[in-house]
Amino acid sequence: MQRHLLFARSREWAALVRRADALMAAAEFRTVKHEAKTHAGVAIDGERRFFIKRFETRSWTDGLVERIRGSRAARSIAGADLLGRAGFAHPAPMAALEVRSMGAVRVSYLLSEALEAARTLSQFVDRRVGPERRDFRWRREVSLRVADEVRSLHDVGLYTSDLQETNLMLEQVGDELKIYFVDLDGFRLVKHDEWKRRERALIQLDRSVGRFLSRSERLRFLYDYVGGRPKRKIVRELVVDLLKHEQRKEIEYQRRRQRRNRGGLPAANEGRRAPI
Repeated sequence: MQRHLLFARSREWAALVRRADALMAAAEFRTVKHEAKTHAGVAIDGERRFFIKRFETRSWTDGLVERIRGSRAARSIAGADLLGRAGFAHPAPMAALEVRSMGAVRVSYLLSEALEAARTLSQFVDRRVGPERRDFRWRREVSLRVADEVRSLHDVGLYTSDLQETNLMLEQVGDELKIYFVDLDGFRLVKHDEWKRRERALIQLDRSVGRFLSRSERLRFLYDYVGGRPKRKIVRELVVDLLKHEQRKEIEYQRRRQRRNRGGLPAANEGRRAPI
């Protein structure tokens, strides 16, 4: 196995990323995400607190593909650069490293800023947190700000392959609402903007917010994304298109669950989200 340092802000961060496995095994490590190929959480080293992501590949062949297209750690560095150049908030990368075997990437690591004061969209607007979360005007303002930020992202040609509410983190800093885009490896810059691409992004987000936003709140978000309150005919056409894509996605998810069940594997958390 060979280790290849992709990026480091300093020698100290280069040394830390080489110790990533030990830091993740420490008692102080707080796991945030643990899936088949991804393990992530907050690590502590002295006074430093930072986020570690460990990405694995399933096989040597997958690792070879990763080497060609870029490992998830390498794509995260590129995604952070795209967002930073366009002026969008994101967790700052501190270091990235790949572990290769016979030319293939088997594991990659990303160390980044820990957004400990920020919360995912669902946590940020959770009505159980406090009375202000139940205030219509407050929730309306948050929806407007998030819709504006997502539309601005798409307006400059930036898209992510996984636009879910868990990848939008919000933080109140005084009177300012900061919106961070996370899961940086999915971001890319497209030259030709198409409404269909925007539709796919909106469907992903709508499926993830259906658990905690009402139907009227989701429609308002759509109005805000489009910009104001468009003509009813235009909105009807948008909603019809979104519903069609939603139904196709649901069929795909049902088929995946059936394949998992036949293979004796536990189904992923892909419960149905209520349509718009």
